[in-house]
Parts: sequence; C-alpha cells; structure tokens
Amino acid sequence: MSAEAASPAPAPAPAPPPRRRARPRIDLRRLGRAALFAPALLGPASRDRLSDAIGHVADAHRAHHPDADLDVLHRAYVLAECSHRGQFRKSGEPYITHPLAVTLILAELGAETTTLTASLLHDTVEDTEVTLDQVGCAFGDEVRYLVDGVTKLEKVDYGAAAEPETFRKMLVATGNDVRVMSIKLADRLHNMRTLGVMRPEKQARIAKVTRDVLIPLAERLGVQALKTELEDLVFAILHPAEYEETRALVAADAGPDALAAIAEDVRGVLREARITAEVLVRPRHFVSVHRVRLKRGELRATDFGRLLVLVEEDADCYGVLGELHTCFTPVVSEFKDFIATPKFNLYQSLHTAVAAPDGAVAEVLIRTHRMHKVAEAGVVALGNPYAAPAHTDDPPAVAVALEGEEGKKGEGLTGPGVDPDGTEDGERHDPTRPGWLSRLLAWQRHAPDPDTFWATLRVDLAQDGEITVFCPEAGPLALPAGATCVDAAYAQYGEAAHDCVGARVNGRLAALSTVLADGDAVQLLLGHQPAAPVPASGPSPEWLDCAITPAARIAIGGWLAAHPPAPAADPVPTRADEPRAAVAAPDALPGRPRGSDRNTAGCAVLAGPPDALVRLARCCTPVPPDAVTGFAVRGGQVTVHRAACPAVARMADAGREAVAVGWGEASGCRVTLVAEAFGRPRLLADLTEAIATAGAAIVAATIEPPSEQRVRHTYTLRLADAAELPALMRVMRQVAGVYDVGRA
Repeated sequence: MSAEAASPAPAPAPAPPPRRRARPRIDLRRLGRAALFAPALLGPASRDRLSDAIGHVADAHRAHHPDADLDVLHRAYVLAECSHRGQFRKSGEPYITHPLAVTLILAELGAETTTLTASLLHDTVEDTEVTLDQVGCAFGDEVRYLVDGVTKLEKVDYGAAAEPETFRKMLVATGNDVRVMSIKLADRLHNMRTLGVMRPEKQARIAKVTRDVLIPLAERLGVQALKTELEDLVFAILHPAEYEETRALVAADAGPDALAAIAEDVRGVLREARITAEVLVRPRHFVSVHRVRLKRGELRATDFGRLLVLVEEDADCYGVLGELHTCFTPVVSEFKDFIATPKFNLYQSLHTAVAAPDGAVAEVLIRTHRMHKVAEAGVVALGNPYAAPAHTDDPPAVAVALEGEEGKKGEGLTGPGVDPDGTEDGERHDPTRPGWLSRLLAWQRHAPDPDTFWATLRVDLAQDGEITVFCPEAGPLALPAGATCVDAAYAQYGEAAHDCVGARVNGRLAALSTVLADGDAVQLLLGHQPAAPVPASGPSPEWLDCAITPAARIAIGGWLAAHPPAPAADPVPTRADEPRAAVAAPDALPGRPRGSDRNTAGCAVLAGPPDALVRLARCCTPVPPDAVTGFAVRGGQVTVHRAACPAVARMADAGREAVAVGWGEASGCRVTLVAEAFGRPRLLADLTEAIATAGAAIVAATIEPPSEQRVRHTYTLRLADAAELPALMRVMRQVAGVYDVGRA
C-alpha cells in the first residue's frame, strides 16, 4: 500500500504557482487531475469505457512511440482496475487513480510499453490477491521482474528493517534492470503530490527519505523532470517558510522580462549566422532560485531563468557558442563543456553566460534535441535497453549518447534474460548500469545489517560528482569526488588493500590521505604482491578518517572489528616531556658497562695526547672511511665528528681548536641510520628483523610519531665491519613501505 493510504490528517502541501514562461522541459504537472481520473471516478470500468480511462496515457505514449501496441496496456489496466476495485486512497479517490497517475508520468517521459505495463500493475502484488506468477503468465517475465522489483517487503516479516531492506531489494533489482527505479521514482512523485492528507510528522519523514535517497537517485539516473519536481515538493514540506518566500519572489518577478529581450537578440545573431536553432527561456524551479539567492545574496532579473538553445547537430552547439562569445561579452568563469566530457548521469550540454550591452547577464544552455531528451528523461529515455536493436539505418537517439559505454552483469535478483547463476544468453552491454551503481551493488553485499546499509546508503548518495583516475595495473578507475588514495586502493584491490603502505600520485610519493583529482595517475604500493595471500597486517584506524567510499569504510571497519588491538605491553619509561618513543637497547640495560664503543672503531688521535680516550660523536656517528675531525672535551677525551657534520662548523666558529684524528686498522663501527617509511602495522618488527638478518646490533632506536601517514625511524647500530653498511642500507630499503634510508 502506498504511504498516502496509511494515516489521514488534512495538511495539504502548498502547490507551486503557475509558470509564466514557456519551456521545453517536460512538465509533469500540467495535466488536470479531473481530466485524468474522471473516468475512474465513475465506478467499475467496462470494456466500452476502457479507452477513456487510459486515454491520456495512450496519447502520451503514442506521442513518443507512434507504433506502440496498446493492447497490452488495455489488458494491464483491466487487471489493475479489477484488483484494486473497492480500495480507496486517504484522499477518497479510487485506488486505481494512483497506478494511472504513475503510468502517465512515465508515458510523458517517453517510457516504452513494458515499463508502462509494469507501472499499471506495480501495486497489485503488494496490495491485492494477484500473485507474481499470475503477472508473469499474463504479461511475461520482464513485467513480472519489474513488478517484483518495486514490491515492498512486509513489515510483519522484517519489522523496522522493512524500509531499508526494501530499498536494498530495489537497488539490486535496478542493477539488472534500471526500469525498476524509473517506476519507483514516478511512484514516489505521485505520492509526494498527494502527501497533504498525511499527518505532518509522517509528511516530514517521507520527505526526508525522498530528499536523502530518491532525489539523489533521480539525479544519478539523469531524470531531471522527476528530480526538480521532487525537490520543490520536499522543499515545501521541510522548509515551508523559505518555500513561501521563494514563491513570493518568483510571483513578484512580473515586470519586463529581461531574459526574453536577450533571447530575441540571440535569435537575431543566430539568424545572421544562418544557424538553425530554437531559443527558449527556461525558468528555474523554486529550489534552484533559492540556491542562486543563497549564492549571490540579491537576485537579478535574469536569475529567475536561463536561456536554452536547441540545435540539430553536435557541431552546431559549438557554432552557437562561437557566435555568442563573439557578439556578446562572455563570462569566462561560467563556461563548462559537458559535451566533450559528459556528466556521470549521461547529461550533455554546453554551459556559458553572456552579458548583453545593457549589462544584464544571462546563463545559456546549448544542446541538441537528442541531448535535451536525455537531459530531461535520463534513463527513461533509453526505452528498453535490453531489447535487440532494430535493423534501421539510423541508430537510436540515446544509443549515440551512450556510445562506448559498457555495462556490467547484474547481480542479486534474477532479471529477464539472466540465468539464476548469473550467466546470460549472450553478452549484454548495459549502458544503464554506470560505475556508481556497480560500486553500490558491490559494497551492499558487505553490509548485511539493515541499519548499517541504510546509513551508508544515505552517505553514499550524498556524494555529488564523480572523478576518473588512472592506475597502471587497472586502467581507468571511477571514484566519487573527494576520494582519497585509500578509496582507490580498496576500489582496485578489495581486501588486499589492507596491506597498502603508500601511493604515488602523478609520479610523486603521496600520503594515503591525499585527495585525488579528476585525471590523476595513481600507483598504489602494497606490502605484498596482489596475487599473494593477504598478510596478517591490516589497515590503520586512521584510514577511516580519510576513506569516503562505503566499500573502503566497510572493509576497514570489518577488519578492525575482527582484529581488536592486543593489550599494550609495559612501556619503556621515558621522560614526560620527550616527544619521541625510545626503544631500549642491550647496552642501555643496568649493569652493562657504558662507553664500550670507545676506541673500538679504530679511530686514533694523530696529534695530541696519544693515550687520549676517543669517543665517536652520536650526532653524526662516523664510520670508516668517512673524513673525520676531532675536538677535545672535558676529561681529556676527544670527540670525533664527520667532517661534514654541522657541529664541526659551529665549534670552529666558536674558536674551538680541531684535533687531527684518523682511522686505524680495527673494522668495527657504530652508525646511526634514518629510515623514512609509510606508516603501517608491523613496520618496526620488519625493520628490526631486516637489521638483525644483516648482522647488525641495535644500540638504540627512536620512532617519531606519524605525520600524514609517514613515519621516521632512527636506529643507532653497531656493525662488525664498516664495509657492511651499504648492504645493510639496501636491505632496509627493501622492507615494504620504506622509501628512503640515509645516514643521520
């Protein structure tokens, strides 16, 4: 049963005022309800009254499909009318008026016959004794699948999870046949139009779901005609004061039409250029006017609408653009080319703005008639995307817009032409399943909890826009705008991305939190080979702060929940004001003799007391064959520094006298190395294991806190032979995530 038939309360939603300017936008509000529903209100339909009852639907359908066979619509109407006979909506109208209205909406958008048949029957299985098997036997598997896709799940079976699970079911069905969501959007539009009979609190609840889920879906499917009216209806319910204020502003815009004057000038320019074009004034809907007002503060006379220029060929679009920019002053910042780079929802158009001689600025949309049809009706304009192409010389209008796009196989529910095991009767190229829908269907499988799915779905749909990045291994990768390297890693590798240690963006090392831009080249660095089993190491909790895609967040959250942090061992005591974490080394333990490194590196004083104790400076840890110099310190010791050590220059400037020192025959040495790496679990263990394998002893280690996913490890090591130092540094660089090793 539709939402409007649940609870009565007279609170009619304000109706939009009549529009003054003509426009080619598909206006789904223009038909009078009396004209549409008068036959249905007369009582049970007979065969001689049948054509009158769906006459408006048939006329709208034939306007887009002149050769359509209306017999199946007649049969569907008979079944729907008989099944819903005796049922009434809260408004008092016979229930059959609802499927009729939904079908008329889709017919106005140009939907094909199968979609209209399913829309007439979309509530029969849910609200009457008709079964899916009966629908399938009478109208075929396609209609059965569409009706099943939009049928709600029962609250008696699912309780509070009924609504999120119903939307999950619809989205999975949409993955196989996008016409499911077309019917749902038209169904919600008519329900929103008649929502005034509901209690105010229920109006608000339904309007919020419409705002958070269905309006973004309409936008992503490109059905602007449905999206704009839904936005206005939601605006009136959730923000009544702002709605009334905006409506008053639109109603007050009754003076001389500045846009009409500019439109006439544009027509003259195009006539002189011999470009055949239709120039129209396209008023903004209320939400659009409200957004412009918030952006600019004070509305101009030309802000209540835009100019729409329709031409026949793609090349004419650029011809019109050239004439406008030549004869008017263009506003360069407003130019956008969505023909060369279509939006992710199939939208194509040229956007620009020009200033007339009197200073009035008008926004202009330039597109072909084919582009306009797709811009208004979106996927509904595709007709039946799964039907075999007709053998004609001219390709379908929408097929041109979608040329080169290849869909993916459906999953979840079994759609028409798809076997239950997922195989198909031949390869199906589905242009109606864009990247965002494939990603949504992928992550929903990992969100079995209804609350998690519902919350994640709203967040996912709130992400506006899409970017494309390029990965050397995977090629183009579609991601939502604002995605980071973490999102790219999980989009490319799935759970194998748990071991991602870093990334290169456009050839430069970048933190995993780096936000990607459209066209970036991204190379993701894993701690293991992608084909190898996923290692025990996993993602850092900080990754949740920079991951925005549901697939990444669900995978990270699942791993963290399955691998809770182990209890921390007793920490090594450190000074309270020490910002670095120190790791104790064997030489630092109590009872161990200190200063055992003196004179063991073979460094001897060449000028001065021959028995002077020599201490290698810890600031630069010189090793053979470094050039070295020494300075006498208190206690008769000589501290040896590398000649390039900054401390040498400071002591020379202070007037300290250098002591000549040189290397003896002993080969043992002590050295400090700095390893810079991308932070990841087990990095410390892997580095210390590599050092031990190379035969070096760790005297001390210092680990700086992570900064932008990067960490710095400083190790003081004792080597048996200074000649082993280059090999040791190579071994450390080979540890996953380490991108640089150098001397301190």
